[in-house]
Amino acid sequence: MPGKKQPFALETYTDLLRSQTITEESPGFILKDFRTLLNFLQEEQVLAGGKNQLLQLKFLPALNDRLSHSTDLRLKRPVHKSYPYIHGLYLLLRVMAIVQIMPRGRNQVFELDEARLQAWNQLNPTEQYFALLEAWLIVANEAVLGEARSREIINQVALYWQLTEPTQKITNDLLQDGLERLPGLPHLALAELFGLLSIQPGKPKEGKGWQVKQVKKLPLGDALIPLTMNAFLNYPYPWNAEFNDPAMDEQDFPDEPPGFGLLKSALQPFFPELQTVWTPPSQVFQEGIYTFKVSLGSVWRRIASPAECSLEDLAYAILNSYGFDDDHLYEFSYKDQRGLLCQICHPACEEPPFTDEVRVGDVVLPPGQAMQFRYDFGDNWKFKVELESLAPSDPKMKQCKLLERHGKAPEQYPSYDGW
Repeated sequence: MPGKKQPFALETYTDLLRSQTITEESPGFILKDFRTLLNFLQEEQVLAGGKNQLLQLKFLPALNDRLSHSTDLRLKRPVHKSYPYIHGLYLLLRVMAIVQIMPRGRNQVFELDEARLQAWNQLNPTEQYFALLEAWLIVANEAVLGEARSREIINQVALYWQLTEPTQKITNDLLQDGLERLPGLPHLALAELFGLLSIQPGKPKEGKGWQVKQVKKLPLGDALIPLTMNAFLNYPYPWNAEFNDPAMDEQDFPDEPPGFGLLKSALQPFFPELQTVWTPPSQVFQEGIYTFKVSLGSVWRRIASPAECSLEDLAYAILNSYGFDDDHLYEFSYKDQRGLLCQICHPACEEPPFTDEVRVGDVVLPPGQAMQFRYDFGDNWKFKVELESLAPSDPKMKQCKLLERHGKAPEQYPSYDGW
């Protein structure tokens, strides 16, 4: 939860903000390095690895060498988060939804979304800078990186800023470990790329990751971090109600959490070039006949569904095809273009969205990608629901249809007498 609102005198930083010119290499190298990452994905067929769909490890050293701040490691088995600058840039890449992860045989490959890339290239440097800043501090979710923490990133960064001296010297392993917890190494790296602070790297140590010798806060960070925190706390969202007008009715709250454009009104007087706000990709209903391969181990069924059918219809079609009863709860889950987990649950569950409200055509799933259908939260049956193809609509087809069976379905309630 956010902390109490702190007084922030924006006028203190008026001259600083008005004199700040944003280019590809100032303040910081965030625009240059983000462009380097996009170019790298265009030039190389970069594979996604693991359940979090991170950049596969074999591509990281080459990308690391091309960034403005390369990470010098002495690790025998580095992982993705061993490269804090890459880890942070990857977070921004997914939040901006400029890439899609597409299946290629047994692999998953990063592909740039040409329409989104074109829209990005049409923004001026000021618009790009603040779009990335909001993507990082306001919109991003660390779940994309595989982190279990649910704290808002702006809270982590603002708390670190509040607790840290203008110059912080990292003199021992305890302080180094502290940076990993607050604000987190990828956030420290991004703060430097945005020109909010400067980092003096430490001497690499055998068997150790990125070493930091000194962190120095910069005036731009003193301006932008409190400004962002203030805008975040003033956003009229239900969990923020105690910081807003107590007379507000619940119906007055917006449906969505704060997102892109939150800072525009505060910053535009200092940055008149800030006109266009980056927008998340729209979720458009996709007409057609969806053909799914629904697998449970080596056993599978092929099911066709019109786009207009609900996910509840699809759930019952799956259960019927396996001869299962339909008297338990279930959920569908998949990762969207931003790398976030989307969960759509049985209508009797507590949290929306519910399967009787979501149509098959509402789910943004490119052919070759899969959802998981988890049935019976006790026995925990997990079906892989892979979209094989999307064909034109057939007006004669109104319901889900079983096309093919392969293998004998397991017993839903096997005998455990032998236990």
